[in-house]
Amino acid sequence: MAAFPIGVNKRRDTITALPLYYSGHLLKKCTGEKDFKKCYGELRGSTIFLYTDQMHDTYSEKLDLQMLKSMSMDAPYQKKRSTIYTLTLSNEEVQLKVDNPDTGEEWRGFIMTVATREIPSKLQLLPGQMLRLEEVLSEEQKRQAPCPALSTTTYPIHPSSSPGNTYDNTLSGIPPCFFPVSRQKAEKMLKENTEYGSIILRPSTDNTNYAITLRQDNPSGPVMKNYKVLSIDTGFVIELNVPVTVPSLAAVLDHFLKATEFRLHPYLVPQTYDTCIELPPEKSTLPSKTVPMATVAPMTHTQSPVGDTPPSYPIPPLPTKATEAGNEYQDADDISTPDLHQELCIAVQRRREQIYTGAPFLRPTQK
Repeated sequence: MAAFPIGVNKRRDTITALPLYYSGHLLKKCTGEKDFKKCYGELRGSTIFLYTDQMHDTYSEKLDLQMLKSMSMDAPYQKKRSTIYTLTLSNEEVQLKVDNPDTGEEWRGFIMTVATREIPSKLQLLPGQMLRLEEVLSEEQKRQAPCPALSTTTYPIHPSSSPGNTYDNTLSGIPPCFFPVSRQKAEKMLKENTEYGSIILRPSTDNTNYAITLRQDNPSGPVMKNYKVLSIDTGFVIELNVPVTVPSLAAVLDHFLKATEFRLHPYLVPQTYDTCIELPPEKSTLPSKTVPMATVAPMTHTQSPVGDTPPSYPIPPLPTKATEAGNEYQDADDISTPDLHQELCIAVQRRREQIYTGAPFLRPTQK
């Protein structure tokens, strides 16, 4: 790469804010032009920035290699002739001419690497040049890595964002006019809801940066415009004729408001609010449940002849009657319940007989 003053290099780094991969003198010609024009080119990221000469710090035009469809080469590897590359982009066709074939081969390697994110095969380069291509490929793959799913919560808040002197002093991250929509959807929103505002911040087409879509009401009718906003380590770059670097997305919006003398407004969907406070109904009180008292059968105690109160004994159950057909038992439902007093008398009588049998001297004498 050709050397140039340090001051110019720093100024270009501030303006373009993309990593510099390769640079050198070029001859450029668009379709319909007769002669090539001299210029100085810098490959930064996936964009070729063209300057009038090596000393200018503001580019005159640029070529977006993400729109590259094909790249053909005229007179390859011929040492006595200049190399001409035809770049077919989605919106134009450009020819680049390099006088030195070796330099032209380097240009081809770098252009195809960043455009396709793959090192071309059959390159006639030195090992050190191939190593540099591998480094560029790795850096570009990281830079163009897809962002997460688009939403207001997944878009990262830039670390350098600051609330000072911006549109929204309460939010240092993404402004409220950000919507995760495409260019067509943003233009439709601005067209159908003119009362909501005229500026929308949205993701860029490549989903790696941001973009501004705005509607301007001209005497001839409304006009839609779109601007790209690049994300860099130190802030954001608004890609204008003279690029503008700002520290945050809120500052991006603030720049557009000031540049249009506040004739445009951010697109904000109005929120509905209630105006009447209603008294909520009282909580219903359930009746208390009454727990039924447990019924316990009274215990029966027998009184001993000597007047002491002996421990009570359980009343033995009456034996069930066996049928004549066999030793079968009647069902409990068929047994009639005897009188309680009669049953008690029988139990007392049996107890007395057992006592007197064991101690006959206790039997009362008959008079």
